[in-house]
Amino acid sequence: MPYHDSDVTVLDTARGPRPGSGGAERPVLVAVAHGSRDPRAFATVSALLDRVRELRPGLDVRLGHIELNEPLLPDVLAGLSRPGRPARAVLVPLLLSRGYHVKHDLPRAVAALEGIPGTDVRIAAPLGPHPLLVEALYDRLTEAGWRPEDGAARSAGVVLAAAGSRDPESAADVRRTARLLSERLGDTPVVAAYASAAAPAVPAAVRALTARGRHRVAVASYFTAPGLFATRSAAAAPWIAAAPLGVHPALARLVLHRYDAALAGPHPRRARARAHLVAV
Repeated sequence: MPYHDSDVTVLDTARGPRPGSGGAERPVLVAVAHGSRDPRAFATVSALLDRVRELRPGLDVRLGHIELNEPLLPDVLAGLSRPGRPARAVLVPLLLSRGYHVKHDLPRAVAALEGIPGTDVRIAAPLGPHPLLVEALYDRLTEAGWRPEDGAARSAGVVLAAAGSRDPESAADVRRTARLLSERLGDTPVVAAYASAAAPAVPAAVRALTARGRHRVAVASYFTAPGLFATRSAAAAPWIAAAPLGVHPALARLVLHRYDAALAGPHPRRARARAHLVAV
């Protein structure tokens, strides 16, 4: 599926237009997290959604997980349908690139609602790539000790540590984020690397930058929340390691941007459950 991203920054997510609302009750925003055994992940995602609610008062925002944590996404979706009131929702993946979960797990969950007349459940694009994520990554690096002058230093480099996927489109999304981050850092080399399933691994990317004379290598944590992959990636940093994106205001704004964009997309032509992956 071709992917077209927008460089539009949501400047007023609380008061801005709400595409597709038409004055009726707004569809539920179901944020879909992967799930983690690390308790910090659940706490971080919950706090992020609290910030989303603050930006859009009155919007029903719920959390569903693909695995490992409750509530699981199928249970959340099942709870949205009531007699005489079919589900209306937008699933916003708290995932940073395309991959198996976005392309298969989410549509499968939505397909389970087929046969319920009037159901309208849409699937928004994953969060990345997007300029708002780059701003969050930049801020996290700055908090870890990155200084503006580091961008001009020929000894500095950055490894963008992501989860990893066997899907080539996922890797393309991460590489695009790496390019955007490189520009934001004043053309500092940024190498995309992965904690699993894809190459190069984070330690290998660190060694490659070092071999190029970049002896001050920072690791930018391209993860929504803390967890095993983020911890392992940070441990490979020879200099500074940024925290995961977490409860960053740009992330909360981006969640609402994806929600609005999905509502602005094509409406189902038939009154049945359909998945709409809206890449904007």
